[in-house]
Amino acid sequence: MKRRSLLAAPLLLLAPRLALAQGSEATAAQTPPSLTPILDNAATLTPLRTVLVAHDGATIARRGYRGHSVTASTNIKSASKSVVSALVGIAIDKGELKGPDQPIAPLLRRDLPASPDPRMDEITIGNLLSMQAGLERTSGPYYGQWIASPNWVRAALGRPFVDEPGGAMLYSTGSTHLLSAILTRQTGRSTLQLARDWLGPMPGFSIASWERDPQGIYFGGNQMAMSPASLLAFGELYRNGGKAPDGRQLISADWIARSWQIRTHSRFTGDGYGYGWFVREIAGQAVHYAWGYGGQMLYIVPAKNLSIVMTSDTDAPAGRSGHRDSLHALAGEIIAALG
Repeated sequence: MKRRSLLAAPLLLLAPRLALAQGSEATAAQTPPSLTPILDNAATLTPLRTVLVAHDGATIARRGYRGHSVTASTNIKSASKSVVSALVGIAIDKGELKGPDQPIAPLLRRDLPASPDPRMDEITIGNLLSMQAGLERTSGPYYGQWIASPNWVRAALGRPFVDEPGGAMLYSTGSTHLLSAILTRQTGRSTLQLARDWLGPMPGFSIASWERDPQGIYFGGNQMAMSPASLLAFGELYRNGGKAPDGRQLISADWIARSWQIRTHSRFTGDGYGYGWFVREIAGQAVHYAWGYGGQMLYIVPAKNLSIVMTSDTDAPAGRSGHRDSLHALAGEIIAALG
C-alpha cells in the first residue's frame, strides 16, 4: 500500500490474455439494472479508475472512468500480496516448502545479521504471511529508507524486534519480500516465472510487469502491474475454490480457507488479516479483500458468488483521504443490489 511508481520500461512482458474471469466481457445490456445507477454515481469518486463485477462466474459489469480501461495495465500495489500468498500456498502443496510453521532462518541464512537475535529462529513462513514477524516494519515511514538500501532482504532481516514472533500485526512489505526471496531460492526460479506457470492457466490472468530488488528478486508484495481484468480473474480463481474454468485445481481449497482465516487484526482499521488477505463485514456479508495503496481493491464475497475489482489513482493514499471507506461503501451497494 505504499507509493512508488513503476519502472518506466516494464521488466518483463507476458503474453496478454485479456479475457475476463470465467465469462465473456459484459455489455451495457448485460449489466443488471440495479447496478447501473450505482456505477453511474461512482463517477463522483474522483480517484476511481475502473470497476469490474463478476457474479456466478460471469462478468456482469465493467466501467472505466475518466478514460481508463479495464484491460490496460495498472500498478495493483499491495494487492499483489495476495498473489504472493497464493504462490506460497502452491509451493507448499508442491513440496517446495514444508508449511506455514517452517522457520525462515535456515532458508535465508546467508542474509541474516552477523549476530542475529535468538528470536529470528522463531519466525515462520506463516508469521511473514500474517504480518506477525515481530520485526520493525519496512512500510510507512520506513519504506523509503528500506528500498534505498543495497540489499532489501538483508535490510528487512536486519530490522530490530519490536514484538515477539506471532505477536501483533506489523504491516510490512519487507515480510512479503522475504517470501519472494524464499520462493526464488527454494525453487531455483523467479517468482514471476512461478506466477506465470502456476497461475497462468487461469484464463485472463497475466502480469504485465513487476519490479525487482537490486539482487534481481521480484518485489514481493508491491509494484506489480496487471489489468483490472487480470485481477478479477485472480479473484474468481479464489472464489471458485482454486479451480480454473477447465477444472484444473491451481490453488488448493484448503490453502484458500487457511488464507482467509483471521489470525490478527490491523491496528489502523480493526479489520481481520489472514495470509495476505484482509477480512471484514460489508453489507452484512463476510468479505475477503486485497488492498493496494491508493485504492486498488479486490473484494470476494463467497456467499454471494461475487468478485469485485476497483482500481484508483496510485499516487495518493486511500486510507487517510477516506477514499478506501468510499470504496468499501461502493462494494456494499453492489453487494446489496445483487441480493
